[in-house]
This record gives sequence, structure tokens and C-alpha cells, in this order.
Amino acid sequence: MNERWRILITGVGGQGVLSAGRWLGEAADTSGFSMVVSELHGMSQRGGSVRSEVAIGGMRSPEIADGMADVLIALEPMEAARALSKISRRTTAFVNTRPLLPSSLQSTDRPYPPLSSLLGPIGEVVGSLATVDATSLAERAGSPRSLNVVMLGMLVGSERLSLPSDGILAAIVSDALPAFIEINRNAFRLGAEAGVKVSAT
Repeated sequence: MNERWRILITGVGGQGVLSAGRWLGEAADTSGFSMVVSELHGMSQRGGSVRSEVAIGGMRSPEIADGMADVLIALEPMEAARALSKISRRTTAFVNTRPLLPSSLQSTDRPYPPLSSLLGPIGEVVGSLATVDATSLAERAGSPRSLNVVMLGMLVGSERLSLPSDGILAAIVSDALPAFIEINRNAFRLGAEAGVKVSAT
């Protein structure tokens, strides 16, 4: 495994995209890796697109050029499709399959696209694609708000990133309200179990 990663996290406002990027950055820093994190808020307060780009391992800029993402973490399938230009055969993609209707569709009454039309092109481009209803895992852990934690657990379980799992979990737990600490631990564990299957591909 190399020690330089370009990680793109994408989703809809309110899903915890920015928190996930911050936790990865904190875990990298604690583990002795240089890191840079950028945030694109978009219309985060109104359910719009949100992105966080995390560069770990001596890179000066977090900006990910087209085709250069090593990891895509998509908390929402339409937002995964929006990131198509950033991925390639070098990319491992983790995509939550539970749709969340974005504000652009809510305001126009347009239907949500079929999942196959969103995920098919991604599967044709990336080196590895892991899809799961991560929202259901978050609900099983105790709260749908732990979706971002499930997705980071998937990344850890896949062993595609050599940051210590306890460092990532520590960053998550240190940022949680007391009532959410055990929920987040459960969400991280469930995500890691779901991500294990990726390590064999």
C-alpha cells in the first residue's frame, strides 16, 4: 500500500460529509502523516451537494484532479455520479445506495434517477466498487445520523487505507455527544464488517 491518498467524500448537506473529512484529517495528523483538507459547502443548509477533499502524505493541495481520486466515499448515490470525472481505475469507491432526494429535484418535482443509471457508469470506471445500504446500517447502530461513521468504517474494513482504525475511531468519538458515543462505535463496527469484502477484490 502506498502512503499517499487522495480521498473524495461527497454527499448531501446534513449527511456529515465535512465531519468525515475532518475526522480523516485528524487521524492522519495523529498518525504522523501530513494532510490537507478542503471543503466545498455548496448549498449544505438546503440539501445541496457537499464535498470534502482530503490529501494525505505530503501533498501541498487537497484539490483532486480529474481521474486522480484514490478513494471515493459517497454518502448518496446521485452525488457519487456527480463525482464521475474524479475517478478512474485507481479508485476504490464506497457508495451508499439509499437515495436522499436533493433540493434540485424537490423544487421541480422531477423523479429520482434509477440506481442502475447512477451506479453503472461508476462500476465501469473504478478499480473497485463497494455498494451497500449504509443508511440501514446506521439505523441498526442506533441513528441514521451515524451514516458518515458507517462509511468510514467501510473504508477501514477494506484495508485500502493504512491509517490505524483506532485513530479514526478516536477522532469520531472525541467529536461525539455522550449519547452518540456507543452509537458511533456500533456504526463504525458495522461499516467495517461491510467493508471487509472489498479487501478481497
